[in-house]
Amino acid sequence: MNDDLQQPSLLGRMVSDSAEFDRFVSDALPALLDRATMQTKRFLRETNQWADDTMHEKLALRWGYELVERFVVCGRTEVPCRPFFLLDSLIAKYYSQPDPLCYHRDLLSPVGRFLDGLTARAVVSRDALMALFYHLYGLNQTQVAKVLGLGMAESQRVYKNFERWRQSGWQRTMADMGLTEGDLESLEELQRKSPDGLNGEADRLVRLLQSHYRKSEPEHYPCLTRERWGELFRQDYAYDYRMWHLPLCVDCFSDVYTLRCDGMRGAAKPRIDLHVRPLQRRGVMAVFAGTRGGGKGHGTRQPVEPVSQTSA
Repeated sequence: MNDDLQQPSLLGRMVSDSAEFDRFVSDALPALLDRATMQTKRFLRETNQWADDTMHEKLALRWGYELVERFVVCGRTEVPCRPFFLLDSLIAKYYSQPDPLCYHRDLLSPVGRFLDGLTARAVVSRDALMALFYHLYGLNQTQVAKVLGLGMAESQRVYKNFERWRQSGWQRTMADMGLTEGDLESLEELQRKSPDGLNGEADRLVRLLQSHYRKSEPEHYPCLTRERWGELFRQDYAYDYRMWHLPLCVDCFSDVYTLRCDGMRGAAKPRIDLHVRPLQRRGVMAVFAGTRGGGKGHGTRQPVEPVSQTSA
């Protein structure tokens, strides 16, 4: 892999507008192509479709070019973003399409599509990333800032993330997944009738989804032991590490929560507590203005593809 790609400054770099995105792509194009090609090879190996010959090398390179072209087209509409995270998310979705790539049938249910949409969006959106703490565990902004050990500036960013997600991000994600108001109401009804059953199913699916989408993290954000997490918090550094890794890793988050939850909610370990709507503000719940439909993913926008059995 291109040596430049191993530099954390390149992997985690944020671009703020379309002009900066274009400059980034121009400078990093060889590394982007290398990454797309290498991930294509990995997909072909995982699905037993790879052979070490010239034909397959050319195939991987051609698909790599096509993926980068898709990335360049869609990337300008996703700023601000981290380009390499966005590329990885696009590749994951592309190789998770329905037949002949064997999509995961468990994610065709409303709760599966809901969680898939949230997690896919969190890979490229800090607003969605921070909102995962509420949708999965019921944590509000203050609790998120405390458990992540954030300073004043970082805490204010979390509040802004929640606000933007409430205003537009959640509705956009639901529309992208083709989830209608009827689908969401059915989830809420199931939550009222069988909260333990729904949360148990969500817990199982969250682990499947995170094992897939955490491939979009850079290589320098590995899982840590509880002792190592404790040291990181004691030394008070790596805010980005905490904010990008923990929402997408239920096991590491459980360790960190256990270390830092003194006085929070009276619980020693976080549990999945699914929340369908965004966090309320002043007692007003966000309402989805989507079109009612048959719950089959046919919305006004192209639904996001569910994740693959082979790459989960």
